[in-house]
Amino acid sequence: MSRLEAVFWDVDGTLADTEMSGHRVAYNRAFSELGVDWHWDSGLYAELLAIPGGTKRMQRFAQQCSQPLTPDLLSELRKTKQRHYLALIRSGAVQWRPGVVRLLRELQEAGVQQWIVTSSGLASVLALLEGLPGFSESPFSGWVTADDVSCSKPDPEPYQLGLQRSGADPDWSIALEDSAPGLRSARAAGLCCLLTPSPWDRELPMESHHATAVVDHFGAETSCRIYSGPPCEGGRVTLKYLELLVAQGQE
Repeated sequence: MSRLEAVFWDVDGTLADTEMSGHRVAYNRAFSELGVDWHWDSGLYAELLAIPGGTKRMQRFAQQCSQPLTPDLLSELRKTKQRHYLALIRSGAVQWRPGVVRLLRELQEAGVQQWIVTSSGLASVLALLEGLPGFSESPFSGWVTADDVSCSKPDPEPYQLGLQRSGADPDWSIALEDSAPGLRSARAAGLCCLLTPSPWDRELPMESHHATAVVDHFGAETSCRIYSGPPCEGGRVTLKYLELLVAQGQE
């Protein structure tokens, strides 16, 4: 049996490339549909990603533009954006990160608990998982979403709740993340963290040294590049590699 008790997966930017081709497009479609004269291009959206959560993101941008949103309009924007995002997910517009499906399957076959810990809502998570290829049953034991917590990442609450629900020992578990808020959240909950950096997170270079290892992806047709951490056999993140990272955390 594996020494690894649980793997906690972030979603946006870790499991799948959801931000630019999913969330950003959905926001813009919602703005257009509801007559809000905004358009978030890739550069602007990358800056806005420093603000955690879609509602706060829209509120902050409204303040910057001196175009306050009424509570009713904000609520409509949230619901309309969610509808467009779900449609984009179901159309196949969002792609899984390299090596994700392979690693999910390997961990499932080894009997390792896998949990989602995300700042996205449950509806977004379930829509994404509908498109997970090649699984007769979900590889995930459960999830912690924005609907489950009062404080989002970088607060440790999401990972603390994941640990509580899973019953896993944090010393023998690992978080997979792509962002500075996610890394802070995982580390504050006592988890080691494998980082696959998001190119949109401007705070991450200053935080990445807190990760147990940093790779550009999980390894698929092409080998992953290791920025920090131990060598990765075959250029792929595997169960064996995750066990190595967790064991190093015990030293």
